[in-house]
Amino acid sequence: MSESAEPNVAEETVEIKNRLGLHLRAASALAQAAAKFKSKVTVIKGKDSASARSVTALLMLGAGKGTRVRLRAEGEDAQAAVAELGGLVGDGFGEE
Repeated sequence: MSESAEPNVAEETVEIKNRLGLHLRAASALAQAAAKFKSKVTVIKGKDSASARSVTALLMLGAGKGTRVRLRAEGEDAQAAVAELGGLVGDGFGEE
């Protein structure tokens, strides 16, 4: 996880590892996990970004297996948010 120069900001680049990519169930799991944090969490794929709390926005990213996305959190619990969401993605959303 990289520290940002800004206070209360955390970022990490992760690779989508599960076979189906960021599909409905994976996007729902990510959104539910993001909703537990006070920080604003964004998932960034290239020039596109989506709120980690929006299942629809996450699906619109079209992040298939092998896609690298950046998790960015801004807020008082940014480090914890990025750590948990990064772990969820890294674990393949518990699918495999």
